[in-house]
Amino acid sequence: MEKLINDFSFGLFFWQTLIFLLLIFLLKKFAWKPILDAVNEREEGIKNALLSAENARRDMQNLKSDNEKLLADARVERDAMLKEAREIKDKIVAEAKDEAQVQAGKMIEQAKAAINSEKNAAMAELKTQVSSLSIEIAEKVLRNELSDKAAQTKLVVQLLDDVKSN
Repeated sequence: MEKLINDFSFGLFFWQTLIFLLLIFLLKKFAWKPILDAVNEREEGIKNALLSAENARRDMQNLKSDNEKLLADARVERDAMLKEAREIKDKIVAEAKDEAQVQAGKMIEQAKAAINSEKNAAMAELKTQVSSLSIEIAEKVLRNELSDKAAQTKLVVQLLDDVKSN
């Protein structure tokens, strides 16, 4: 350190100081401002990018909440549509059952009517056959009984007794 103090020259110091100040002036005039402007511009760009990212994040959150709301609405609408479809299905099934019961009732009534009609026709035919068989049997019995004169007399007496007792 002593050597520096002993070898100190004011002229050299003056010129070094002058060159240093001139260098600072030139740097300030020509380089410092563009460097600071570039740094400030870069800082401004970073701020804008951060703001844009924040806005995009907010927009994404809004879109996400909107999407969730739309999904919830779609689920509610889907559930309503499914409920309505079930109700329509149940209504159609109930109507089909009612219609089937009505048709079955009509068919049963028609079958009963047909059965009664057939029964009445069969009964009428049976009565006709029974009456014609009865007439034939009575005719044969009467011929056998009336072929004999004593049997005829006995029958007439019996019929007269029956008429008198009534």
